[in-house]
Amino acid sequence: MPIRVTLDRMLLERRMSLTELCDRVGITMANLSILKTGKAKAVRFSTLEALCRELGCQPGDLLSFDDEDEEDGRDAAR
Repeated sequence: MPIRVTLDRMLLERRMSLTELCDRVGITMANLSILKTGKAKAVRFSTLEALCRELGCQPGDLLSFDDEDEEDGRDAAR
């Protein structure tokens, strides 16, 4: 998937645990783990807003687009 979630990097930079972020944002550990590992298929704007508020960042700090992953997938399918 070409969209990468960099939540783990942000947590490391902020010296915050996943558990602490769960408590602050009000999201279950399971749902935050799915997001953190990049297995989420979607994210609500309200969740993104809460994460940015608690981490003191912008949405672009948590999400990035990696076009190379998609190109690799197309090459393999050919």
